[in-house]
Amino acid sequence: MWPFKKKEIAAPEPVKPPEKPVMKIKPEEVASVTAKPAREFKPYKPPKGVIPANIETAVLAMDSTDYVAMNDAYAMGMGYGNLDSFPGYPYLAAMAQKPEYRKMVGTIAEEMTRKWIKLKTVGDDDKSERVKQLVDALERYQVREKFREAAEHDGYFGGGQIYIDVLSPKNVSAWTDDAELQSKLFISDKKITKGSLKGLQVIEPVWTYPGVYNASNPLSPDFYKPTEWFVMGKTVHASRMIDFVSRQVPDLLKSSYNFRGLSLVQMAEPYVNNWLRTRDSVSDMIHSFSIPVLGTDMSQVLMGNGADELLSRMELFNRCRDNRGVFAKNNIGESEETVEFVNAPLSGLDVLQAQSQEHMAAVSSIPLVKLLGITPNGLNASSDGEIRVFYDYIHSLQQAMFSAPLKRVMDVIQLSEFGEIDPDIFFEFEPLFEMSAKEKADIRKVDADTDAVYQGIGALSNNEIREKIADDPESPYHSLDLSDDIEIEEGDLDENEETESEDDPPDKA
Repeated sequence: MWPFKKKEIAAPEPVKPPEKPVMKIKPEEVASVTAKPAREFKPYKPPKGVIPANIETAVLAMDSTDYVAMNDAYAMGMGYGNLDSFPGYPYLAAMAQKPEYRKMVGTIAEEMTRKWIKLKTVGDDDKSERVKQLVDALERYQVREKFREAAEHDGYFGGGQIYIDVLSPKNVSAWTDDAELQSKLFISDKKITKGSLKGLQVIEPVWTYPGVYNASNPLSPDFYKPTEWFVMGKTVHASRMIDFVSRQVPDLLKSSYNFRGLSLVQMAEPYVNNWLRTRDSVSDMIHSFSIPVLGTDMSQVLMGNGADELLSRMELFNRCRDNRGVFAKNNIGESEETVEFVNAPLSGLDVLQAQSQEHMAAVSSIPLVKLLGITPNGLNASSDGEIRVFYDYIHSLQQAMFSAPLKRVMDVIQLSEFGEIDPDIFFEFEPLFEMSAKEKADIRKVDADTDAVYQGIGALSNNEIREKIADDPESPYHSLDLSDDIEIEEGDLDENEETESEDDPPDKA
């Protein structure tokens, strides 16, 4: 009989706890989410039709800027917000619809042309008739309005241009004669004859593109300065276009910016976006600062059962109030539902919103009272200092942006009106700051007291004082009739002569 042996069962292997998955990040994935520029530097390409089709390829190939190196430099940390590259004219045109940008650009353009200029003369010759004719011509050609529009284009797009429309030798507008349009417009009576100026035309930069420019010799005066422009398929000599660029970009960026400058819209974009985001956040916070909390039995809902009845009650609460939502909590041990409201703190929101709004005034250099209508608070608070600083800034813009173009326009108008350029006629920008009526009256009172002192000591006569008052354009007695000047009577003159003869010592002879 064979003995039975118990089958040996191998001991079970120890159960190992499941390994927790370790999250590993590949370096390639990290590199893929590294911050990149919102826009890359690249050549500017105008809309179709601006450059003549037969030379478009050659013109675009003329740009020798190393955009790869510039983008690599930006990737190493040189970028800042949205100021990294040219966003394009369609983008800037869309931004120009927002009231924040229009207010900034419009305020600067209006202030630059509000008081405008005053024509003056030198020399002894009377040129009042010529000055009047020149003033009428400036109004007829709407020079002030054209310059204001060009200043707005500079704020929106980074630059503006005005085309000088004169008659060609064929007695037709130059833009109808391609050969004449490509020739240089010399400031001479041989080129601009009497009555040849037809007008001035403001052109948005989107319709223009630089034709030929020198990008190889920095010693040349035409380095990175186009000698001609393409205007919707027409080649125009640069002398026929007046450029307005207040914020020039470096030479390396000029091709990318269509040889325009940095626009105020592009500069202010981060500040305006911050203001809009803050404004909307504050509005949402105020609208939903009170959150209703519904206390009810949440046990069934938390166990995964249907919540239709609960959602119906919550919808009822929402329909009975104007707010964003309602929060449900579990009422343990309570047989009835409860409703309470939790309010979000609103203190400090006005300060945050005001600060984000004031940042827009900082980037545009416009005082708050001018840009936003916000007056300073506090005892004896005044914004006169900020207004004076702003007017100094506007005056510097006028000198830098308007002086040379306005001198060119004045020369062209004089050639068209007089057939020559009068060197004795020049212009000055009117001061922007205006004194109040009381301040002007105080100054006149001081001047009158000074004149009385001078008259008392015999330094001035009545006639000289009257003459000074009549010649002062700011005086209320300007153009005073001097034909009835006070004259010394003959009797008084004889009496004075007799008195002088008595006082004279006897002749020693």
